[in-house]
Amino acid sequence: MTEKISSRRLKAIFGGSIGNLVEWYDWYAYSAFSIYFSAAFFPEGNATAQLLNSAGIFALGFLMRPLGGWLFGRIADKAGRKQSMLLSVVLMSLGSLLIACTPAYKTIGILAPILLLVARLLQGLSVGGEYGVSATYLSEMASRNRRGFYSSFQYVTLIGGQLIALGLQLLLQKLLLTPEQLSAWGWRIPFAFGAVLSVIALYLRRNLDETHAFEQQQKPEAKKGTIGELMKHPKALLTVVGLTLGGTLAFYTYTTYMQKFLVNTVQLSKEQSTLISFLSLFIFACLQPLFGLLSDRIGRKPLLIGFGLLGTLCTVPLLTALSHASSQWGAFALLLAALVIVSGYTSINAVVKAELFPAEVRALGVGLPYALTVALFGGTAEYIALWMKEAGHETLYYWYITGCILVSLLVYLFMGDTRKESKIEA
Repeated sequence: MTEKISSRRLKAIFGGSIGNLVEWYDWYAYSAFSIYFSAAFFPEGNATAQLLNSAGIFALGFLMRPLGGWLFGRIADKAGRKQSMLLSVVLMSLGSLLIACTPAYKTIGILAPILLLVARLLQGLSVGGEYGVSATYLSEMASRNRRGFYSSFQYVTLIGGQLIALGLQLLLQKLLLTPEQLSAWGWRIPFAFGAVLSVIALYLRRNLDETHAFEQQQKPEAKKGTIGELMKHPKALLTVVGLTLGGTLAFYTYTTYMQKFLVNTVQLSKEQSTLISFLSLFIFACLQPLFGLLSDRIGRKPLLIGFGLLGTLCTVPLLTALSHASSQWGAFALLLAALVIVSGYTSINAVVKAELFPAEVRALGVGLPYALTVALFGGTAEYIALWMKEAGHETLYYWYITGCILVSLLVYLFMGDTRKESKIEA
């Protein structure tokens, strides 16, 4: 019986994680290749202005994430985690296919950025639901004493999606296409590839089991997945917002925005920037299960406090030193140090949020406040950073991150340890 349960869990973790990887590959392909396609969708101008326009649409995509968190969280709490994950991956593939097929600005004018925006809104809706539902699914499928370890694979695959996007970019840059070809039409390849990968994710998720926690909910009379039911847990809702605030801003700074920072500020080439991002993110992904395993031994709270303290103290020095890095490997070392610090948040934030809510509103409780916070802070990170750089005050962005992490640190200090107070049944 134990072997059967263990096999079921492993199958669920693998299937849920791979689907998550494909969804996040589609999401991050936009960021990774925007340095090539930004000129195709907007009128001619300076490179920073075109990147700013692309970053603006990237940020607008995040505005759909709260709606996705509500919609797919409600579906997951009412109809099942599996059904919600199937719908989200279909929607993501539609967004990728639309970007791959949209003609350039020179061909269809203003319709080009409009269609790009529509595609990102579809993807934002999808990925907004993906986080809460997959975090809930992975946390519920894991055993009590390995919940931190198993749920950490959400960020392994989330980072893995970005690694695939960057890996494909390296392949196209170094072996298959010239820079001119990449800018002219090669940037469409990753979006077409993402649409194909979504079919694989759909197949894997069709064969997943539903979680025991959903099937055995102890409050059948409760209004599952409703805002009214969710509002009965105000402390948990505010905790999700507070613990997410600093972590999501730091995460998006060192992942999605960092490639532009290395090119625009550090003055590295696009190829050097891609390589550094790929290597640092690979190590970052490998760290997640180790930190998750550590949280199963010592608790979630010490890791969160470690991130909060080090993030508050080290963000400005790290980014300042990185902006003046004289070599690509010096920049790599500084970026990796920052990602090690952020691992205290990324590795366990999903399970911490899932452990705060009962089963009848768990997916909605994890997804909606998280999506709202990410839309306001994570989604705007790249835009604010570029805007401050354009205004000549780039260092203010470093202090902005520090302030947000400090707010989260205060939340970490006063919240309980969810490992000891988990609302997920064994």
